[in-house]
Amino acid sequence: IAQSSWIKVGETVEVTGFSGSWFSANVVKKINGNKYLIEYLNLKTEDETKLLRKEAEISCIRPIPPNIPQVKSYSLLQEVDAEISNGWWCGVIYKVLSNSKYIVFFRESSEELEYDHSQLRPHQDWVDGKWVKASM
Repeated sequence: IAQSSWIKVGETVEVTGFSGSWFSANVVKKINGNKYLIEYLNLKTEDETKLLRKEAEISCIRPIPPNIPQVKSYSLLQEVDAEISNGWWCGVIYKVLSNSKYIVFFRESSEELEYDHSQLRPHQDWVDGKWVKASM
């Protein structure tokens, strides 16, 4: 059973999308015990006139990951989150390039894409109400 006591109306959270992606959103209201109305911070409705709102189950919501000290460099095979289309997608450092650039491999799509260091963050998982750093 997911603990929802940490979720507060007005709080900024992350909501899971497809293929393990996470998008920032604000909690608008609690609908019932396990469901909340959220409004995405960077995703808009189809007509692009307002921010997208949707209902989300507690199992699809997590707090914003804590800021951990910025790493100077990432290592081969290290799990990272890469910023794509206003969301964060989990991938693995596949190649370390020069000039603080990396090739990141995404298991879900089998894609390899190049990223600058500033577009990555260390991957963390929300497990049983606690943040767990990904192991290397």
